[in-house]
Amino acid sequence: MAIVAPQDPDDVVALVRWARATGTPLVARGAGSSLGGESVPVRGGIVVDLSGWNSVVEIHPEERWARVGPGIVNRDLQVALAPRALFFPPNPGSWTISTIGGNVGTNASGPRSFRYGPTRAWIRSVDAVLGTGEKVHWGSSVAKRSVGPDLLSLFVGSEGTLGIATEVTVRLAPRPSIRRGVVVPLPEGLALGPVALTLSAATGTGLSAIEYLDRNCAEELSGRGDLDRAGEGPLLLLEVEADSSEEGEVRFARVRAILTRAGVTSPPAVYEDADALWTVRGRAGVALDERLGSRIREDVAVPLASIDLLIRELQQVGEREHTPLYLFGHLGEGSLHPNYAVDPGSASAQRIRAGVLEASLRLGGTISGEHGIGALKSPFLERELGPAGVRLLRAVKRACDPDGILNPGKLYPPEPGPGAERPSPSPSGSEAGGVGSG
Repeated sequence: MAIVAPQDPDDVVALVRWARATGTPLVARGAGSSLGGESVPVRGGIVVDLSGWNSVVEIHPEERWARVGPGIVNRDLQVALAPRALFFPPNPGSWTISTIGGNVGTNASGPRSFRYGPTRAWIRSVDAVLGTGEKVHWGSSVAKRSVGPDLLSLFVGSEGTLGIATEVTVRLAPRPSIRRGVVVPLPEGLALGPVALTLSAATGTGLSAIEYLDRNCAEELSGRGDLDRAGEGPLLLLEVEADSSEEGEVRFARVRAILTRAGVTSPPAVYEDADALWTVRGRAGVALDERLGSRIREDVAVPLASIDLLIRELQQVGEREHTPLYLFGHLGEGSLHPNYAVDPGSASAQRIRAGVLEASLRLGGTISGEHGIGALKSPFLERELGPAGVRLLRAVKRACDPDGILNPGKLYPPEPGPGAERPSPSPSGSEAGGVGSG
């Protein structure tokens, strides 16, 4: 119906109250890089544009936190923090465009989540307007507290269905002096699970990211001239952090020795600035857009011991539908992004998505490692959480948004019973040509 650009929290309150009175859906939107349809108004209504809320309100370097607007881009926040030798650890593949509000809404992760964890671990507080029109401040300025269930954790990952964030206080970490990116060619057919387990268990390596590109994805990025690549096989992408050049060399040598013992002997390519490598890695989604066009791009995670079983099942899913698998992801956490070149609205796409998600659950994993649920996966949520878990989520939703005006059709499975509306399996714009990546 319209796009509204509120200027302050009182504008958001007025907008929510009007939306309640008129029954109009509201969909908060930052950069629109989400991949599950989270910011797509599948049921119409008003798009609430928060991209202008992009200021750094305050940085407190001694206590390592910053207050920011929800529309600030992840990379812009990192640039603002760099002179203070601090950084915000979550760095999703779309970090050059995705906003902190969006990172909060989907509990985004990225390569460095191997060491630092997802966005949820780095949010100190959120100011928001609930679907009731009430202002809330969830979280605290203290380092720890125990006052019952954590309302802030409920908000992070809620995809704009409980409230509209108006300010976010993020925790910060000291920025390492040395942050080296490493591209390691892998032998074809190498079992990835043992490599991931060995690297994850090793101490004194300074590893903050363990990423994977299969042969198909590596070929696309190197073919565009985006990525240094020796050989023609799959790649391991690593980040090694250190506080001095000497420590960096020791840690790098330790990592190479571990890889050699695991059967990985090809010489690596080194990016002295790891951010340059992650910017290239973040272009994997764009490269596949250009190569494959409209496609299924999924996001699942399994225990490291089940990685190779999952990859085998993902390949079999593609074989059944006569489409090749393009696979990349966060190997150190068992979090992978399978891609298949099929029309996202087709019956084949529905079979592929069901096969991918069922395989992950069967192997003890999850239907979403970091991209959220959105409209695409809501029909599968009960398979993971169970009926009691879904009932609890719906109860929280009703308490925060009793009229159901905030981002309807997302996250929560359709209510049971005759005539229940089911969300579209492929909302327009949520996958085809999408720019975000994990």
